Amino acid sequence: MTLVGRRVRVRVPATSANLGPGFDTLGLALNVHDELDVEAIESGVEITVEGVGAGEVPTDATHLVARAALHAFERLGVPAPGLRIHARNAIPHSRGMGSSGAAIVSGVLAAVGLVGDDVDVDDATVLRLATELEGHPDNVAPAIFGGLTIAWVDDEGPHHTELAVHRGVSLLVAVPQERMSTSLARSLQPADVPHADAVFNLSRAALLIAALTQTPGLLFAATEDRLHQRYRASAMPSTSRLVEALRAAGHAAVVSGAGPSVLVLSSDPEQRLAAAEIVAAQEDSWESHLLAVDIKGGTVESNPR
Repeated sequence: MTLVGRRVRVRVPATSANLGPGFDTLGLALNVHDELDVEAIESGVEITVEGVGAGEVPTDATHLVARAALHAFERLGVPAPGLRIHARNAIPHSRGMGSSGAAIVSGVLAAVGLVGDDVDVDDATVLRLATELEGHPDNVAPAIFGGLTIAWVDDEGPHHTELAVHRGVSLLVAVPQERMSTSLARSLQPADVPHADAVFNLSRAALLIAALTQTPGLLFAATEDRLHQRYRASAMPSTSRLVEALRAAGHAAVVSGAGPSVLVLSSDPEQRLAAAEIVAAQEDSWESHLLAVDIKGGTVESNPR
């Protein structure tokens, strides 16, 4: 099998994980995308980047997209070709919008697209390959499949299910200038949590599924959390202040992923605009993005023009 000369275009959405109480389980795909043109070449890795990360990220085989693609080739038992990658990035880095998960999914989908029909690769395999690099499936599942996803892991590996978000749900993501390390955010959480907090989050996570899919009016109560956000607050004081200000005004605001961005789940467009006004009034610099749910997930186009 020779892959040299094959080309694919990959498009992958940003994501917001946790959604408040659904820690390491719930994820939502957002209509902000990174796009890649990937060509299989004789040898080496050549990467050019425009948009987010240009001049900052590696342009060799250590780039996360390249690492993910090479990992996928190895796990699929396919000799890896060289790669020529041109990335057009729009997902903010280290802001809690799934940029690393999107890069991993992009690389895996690029490899699967280049292999084409020579190897049979199903959705479960794509999720497994991406999770092997990401470590947990809550971000990569919505990046692959789109929409609202519930992800879990058992002895057989990662799994997911997809749900349609109620059309009355409107999204706002407030993005700050500062960045946040996911590993740092995770290090701030205790190894054990009180039983009452675990029960609290179980009830809210179950309620959140109903709110997002059937009854958006329940979003405020459904986005309460006691497992992770308060433990990370000291590392993201401006994020904590914004979440508190939004929730004090009745908005269903949560930390997006590991932060420091803030996700607001509104039950109508007017409520979302009111939330944007609160964001604009903050002393810290925030940029509001009025977004929709991406329902397609990652896409692959073979031999693009």
